[in-house]
This record gives sequence, structure tokens and C-alpha cells, in this order.
Amino acid sequence: MEKRNKMSMADRAKIFLPFNGLRGYYDLILKVDKKREPKRELSDDELNELSVIFSKLKKRMMVEATYYLVDGYTTIKGMISKINVTKRVITIIKTDISFDDILTIKTEDE
Repeated sequence: MEKRNKMSMADRAKIFLPFNGLRGYYDLILKVDKKREPKRELSDDELNELSVIFSKLKKRMMVEATYYLVDGYTTIKGMISKINVTKRVITIIKTDISFDDILTIKTEDE
């Protein structure tokens, strides 16, 4: 009687993986299908509130910021690595965000 070679679980799993002949196609469809969200104009009260928060921000603070990016708002959580007041840019982790694009920003104290 001949002994069969057993296939490893990883090799066996590869047999059942679906074939994706259109790599990236579904990601592209989702990107195109996404609705474009217009950038909001902040009221004077909201701008003043943001200004007060900006004055309290320091390097290495943990924050959560919602900001406008290309076609809609996104949120990032992380540590402030740089604040450039003259260029009006804050860097959270490695993401540069213009002060003008920020909708909300919260510190871990809030």
C-alpha cells in the first residue's frame, strides 16, 4: 500500500483561496462610488472655539482631529509631532494638516 504525502495546512488553504483576476478593481469601484462631501464653512463661534483649543496644544499631546481630506472628512487619533504656527500646519503622527481643514480637535483631557 502506497503512503500519501500529507499537504501542510497552509498549502491546503491556498487551494481554496478565490482567484482575483481584477486586482484593485473592487477598491477602485468603492472609491468612485464614494459620495463627495463638501467642506463646511465654520461659524465665528466654532472658529473661536478652535482658536482656544489651538492655543493649548503642545508637542507630544494626544489628540483626535476631524479634518477635510480631498473629498470628505476623516478622523485621526495620535500624538502631535509638530506645530508650525507660521505655516498654520499641525502634524499628527506623520500627517500634516492645515489649520483651515480642521473641523474639530479634541485632547485626551476632554
